[in-house]
Amino acid sequence: MRPPLDLSLYLVTDDAQCRSKGRTTRQIVLAAVDGGATCVQLRAKESDGGSFLAEVLDIADAVGARIPILVNDRVDVFLAARSLGAPVAGVHLGQSDLPADVVRRLIGEEARIGLSAATPGELRAAERSGACDYVGIGTVRATSTKTDAPVGLGVDGVAALARLTGLPAVAIGGIGVDDLPGLRAAGLDGAAVVSAICLDDHPRQAAARLRRAWEEGNLL
Repeated sequence: MRPPLDLSLYLVTDDAQCRSKGRTTRQIVLAAVDGGATCVQLRAKESDGGSFLAEVLDIADAVGARIPILVNDRVDVFLAARSLGAPVAGVHLGQSDLPADVVRRLIGEEARIGLSAATPGELRAAERSGACDYVGIGTVRATSTKTDAPVGLGVDGVAALARLTGLPAVAIGGIGVDDLPGLRAAGLDGAAVVSAICLDDHPRQAAARLRRAWEEGNLL
């Protein structure tokens, strides 16, 4: 039985955003973890396999013993990193990626699988597969970091979807610090953020603010 992940402050990286602030993805991740991020998904849509693997190895070596490192989409990169001894925790899949039950057979029972879901049907399928450790539900609001993101549902809409599944649920999509108390109070297990950390001039302090805001939701 895999122990539950702490999904409360879940950073999803964006290489272009990091570069736009004159920083590497590694620098952003380290700062975010120091500030309170509890989970990191490494996403590099524009990178080839070799350069993405190098980035995963570098970041996992730096913080993989402290928090779970998940690889977006690229099951091959996750498997390569694990074969090289990197402390990578698992993968996060989209609806157009390999099916979760197939990925489970490829990566084994100890690794983690997250799956993005945006409809009741997708949530039911994720639960029925028996392969997923959590779902990412969204989007909260329109976002420019994912070109195929569904329409924004707001905090209430995402919370309503989360109540349809017994899987741990992370809210995704255009989330800012003001959203976190309401998301936690509504029963979400975490909030996934991109721009709120990657584009902040002080990513460590941004992560700390987000962490405090999440904790405030416990009091609502």
